[in-house]
Parts: sequence; structure tokens; C-alpha cells
Amino acid sequence: MPYYWRLSGFYFFYFGLLGTLVPYWSLYLKDLGFSAVAIGALMAIPQLTKIGAPNLWGWLADRSGQRLRIIRAGNLLAAIVFLPVFWVDTFWSMAALLVSFSFFWNAVLAQFEVLTLQSLGRQSHRYSHVRLWGSVGFIVAVLVLGEVLDRVGTGVLPWVLSGLLWLLWLGTLTLPAGNAPRAQAGGQGASVWQILCRPAVSLFLVAAFLMQLSHGPYYTFYSIYLEALGFSKFIVGLLWSLGVVAEVGLFLIMHRLLARFHIPWLLVASLLLASLRWLMIGVAGDSLWLLALAQLLHAASFGSFHAASIAWVHRQFGEALAGQGQALYSSLGFGAGWAAGAGLSGLLWEQWGVLLFFVASLVAAVAASLLIVGGATRSPR
Repeated sequence: MPYYWRLSGFYFFYFGLLGTLVPYWSLYLKDLGFSAVAIGALMAIPQLTKIGAPNLWGWLADRSGQRLRIIRAGNLLAAIVFLPVFWVDTFWSMAALLVSFSFFWNAVLAQFEVLTLQSLGRQSHRYSHVRLWGSVGFIVAVLVLGEVLDRVGTGVLPWVLSGLLWLLWLGTLTLPAGNAPRAQAGGQGASVWQILCRPAVSLFLVAAFLMQLSHGPYYTFYSIYLEALGFSKFIVGLLWSLGVVAEVGLFLIMHRLLARFHIPWLLVASLLLASLRWLMIGVAGDSLWLLALAQLLHAASFGSFHAASIAWVHRQFGEALAGQGQALYSSLGFGAGWAAGAGLSGLLWEQWGVLLFFVASLVAAVAASLLIVGGATRSPR
């Protein structure tokens, strides 16, 4: 595949950073003395900025045709504004840092997804073979850091995150520019609004929002929950890694699933398996084998849902509006959905605790039902 290792390297470092931030940043905030409500609010901030930032950058990229420059600038500015993290220890200063950092960092991924598909050209169906290196980066980060944090504590996390941001920016200097048409104002073809008015597209975006909403308790309090059950940080890292290993396995065969099955049905199956996953975590208690089985379902709750979503958005929005289409998926799903899930989890965790995983299971099941009842599964491939 063209540019395979350059594209894969970017995913490796990007999701290595995510594998540092998502499982362990809440533990760092906890060690700084923040309450559960404050942790939930702070963990929601990167997702709140994802509601607007990707759409702004997507519009600029589609109109200007300078997608690669936007990716490079977003990474560089994110690395620069993150530097004060070493001196930040109050809620509002931490909130300001996360807002500024994530505004630029969130400019990157949706546009890079478009760049990857454009660079692969006729082999775009093999997107998952490139994306799996992001999963590998996530696994390496959570495994290595799980052991390191048990030995030296969470104070090392700002150093790791800052280093990864600068490595990520250096990686963007090697990327291909892609081959994309520039969207012209008043040009022919459907507008973004016309595409959004299609029932299948609007239902998909609602389902993407609900899927990420259901991840709220998991992404925000799963590590804290496991620590409270008596598991070491190394075991916590192993469980996170197990889920991503399953995701890698799914990515290896995803191109075959996309060729064989109707994409909306892949989305429905992913949502139902996500519902099962949250239910299993809710009933598992300190049963390590049941928690491990639930983590294997990460292949569906993230892997198959995300890969099918990328393909679905690419087909619905076409090349000229690709940046805005991927930005909408990112902002409504990983932005609004994740932020709402993190914020609500922070407000309710102390009172509800593990019961939130049962609520998450219901939310994912409702999303699957909407796609079926709303007729999204009857739309063209």
C-alpha cells in the first residue's frame, strides 16, 4: 500500500498518546487531589472541544485544499500549548490548559483519516490495515506505563505526553499531501446540509453520539474502578491492552467484513455487542476472567464500529466534502458523545458507581434499535 509506514507511524504515536491520556490521566488528576466531579469535568474537556474544532478545521481543509498543513500546524500548536502542564495544579488552570491543547489536537485526526483514504487511493478498503498500528501504539503505551506508574507514580505522565506530542509533530513532516479535490462555494453536488437531511445519515450520527455516550463510565472511571477492586496499575494496563489486542485482530479482517456485509448492519452488531460488554463489566465485580472477556468485545464497541463508520461517512459525503463529513462524525461522536458521557459519569459516579455500566448498556441497545426501527439498515451500501 502507498505510504504505508509513514501513515501507520502517525497512527502509532497518536494513539500511543491516547493510550497514555485515557487510561491514566484520571489517576494523575486523582493524585493531584481533584474530586470525582472535577475529574469527570476535566476528562470531558478534550471531547467538548472536539464538538466544534474538527468542524472548523474540516471546513478550512476542504475549502483551502491545505489538509496536510492544517495537520502539521495543529500538532505543533498542541505540543506548544501543552508545555505549562508541569506547573498546573488547580482546576481552572488545568481546564484552561486542556481546552487550548485539545482545540489544536482535535484538529488533526479527522483530517488525517481523510488524508489516509486519499493516499491509499484504490486500496482505501484496506484502511484498517493502516489504522491497526494506532491500536499497537495504544497497547505499547498502556502496557509500558502500567508498569512504570506502579514503580515511579503518576508524576511521569506529563513528561510522557509532552514527548509524544513532539514526536507526533515530527512524524507529520514525513507525511504525503494526499490527492483531494477542493470544495468550491456554490459548486455542483449535494451540500453538507442536504447530506445530513438523509435519514440514514442523521440516524447514523445519533447512533455514533449514543455509542460514545455509553463509553463514558468506561473511559472516565474504569481505571479508578479497577484500582478500587484491588488490581495493580499493571493489571489495569493489561486489561486495557487486551481490549486493543482484540481491536487489532478485528482490523486485520475488517476489509473482508466490509466487502461481505451491509455497513449499517455492521454498525448495529457493534452496538449490540457494546451493550453486552458494558453489562458484563457491571456484573463482573473482581472476576478477572469476566473482565477480560468483556475487554475482548472492544473489537466491536470500538474496532468494527469505527472502521465501518469511517467507510460509511466516506461513501455518504464523497471526496469534496470528506473533511467535513469525518469532522461531523468525530465531533458528534467522539466529541459531544464522549463529553456528555464523561460529564454525566463524573456527576453520578459517587452515587451510582458500577450501576452506570448498566445504564451504558441500555444506551448502546437504544442506539442499535434506532438504526433498525428508523430504517437506516435498509439504505444502500
